Amino acid sequence: MAGFFKSLYNKIANKAEIDWDELEADLVTADLGPKLAMQIVDELRELGRQVSAEDVVEAARRHVSQRLPADSPPLLPRMDGKPFVFLVVGINGVGKTTSCAKLAHWLQRRGQPTVLAAADTFRAAAVEQLERWGQRLNIPVVKGQPNADPSSVCFNAHQKAIADGSKYLICDTAGRLHTRHNLMEELSKIKRTLAKNDETAPHLTLLVVDATTGANALQQAKEFHKACPLDGLIVTKMDGSGKGGVAVSIYDQLGIPTRYLGTGEEPEQFALFNKQKFVEEML
Repeated sequence: MAGFFKSLYNKIANKAEIDWDELEADLVTADLGPKLAMQIVDELRELGRQVSAEDVVEAARRHVSQRLPADSPPLLPRMDGKPFVFLVVGINGVGKTTSCAKLAHWLQRRGQPTVLAAADTFRAAAVEQLERWGQRLNIPVVKGQPNADPSSVCFNAHQKAIADGSKYLICDTAGRLHTRHNLMEELSKIKRTLAKNDETAPHLTLLVVDATTGANALQQAKEFHKACPLDGLIVTKMDGSGKGGVAVSIYDQLGIPTRYLGTGEEPEQFALFNKQKFVEEML
């Protein structure tokens, strides 16, 4: 009963009776959202008996589990030999570039050659960061000139991945505020450019969100999803103070599943989302 559920259990177990308003506030603070928090509290109050800490945790876990997707099927290389293309988006500061490197490492450890595209051309430090990761993990990184068109970087990286027979291409795009229309339009251009090499690309568009930002992450997901339809999330900083409830609220409201979790700074601290493990351990 790790993480949030463990702390919730300990808090309630030491009290003579439950403060319902406080419980609802705790559930909202865990980023489960007011609606879900209210449903959990209402269900418990309707039991008509003394409610234990076990009752609270069991009800919360059940509601959370019901609002999470089934585990995604294994990601397999394409049968036609062309690379599977990830487009990774998000705002600055959420761990986007690090997540791209971790995902590439995760794939390469499973014998799947992968190329990284350093398409964050407006922030020189991002290109350098990805290059350092590439050198450390022995993953090829394609970059352009400073301030180059991000679409051209993705196009060239895609061509390299095709020519080399790489199984995957991961495009790290510039961090952008979801309120900046011109930058959001740039993502559409990148998608059109990738389609020139392969009309089915990109195959997965992933939004990176920080587990510690709560409601802000939900708002980011809403805006990015409108401008650039999303296929999934990478939730980072699960080792921090965040409780991971953002994964629940984003799927509950937008139907966008969490596909990967980042749990630390090291490249191995990255995993496929597993519903049962998430509910039992991460929350």
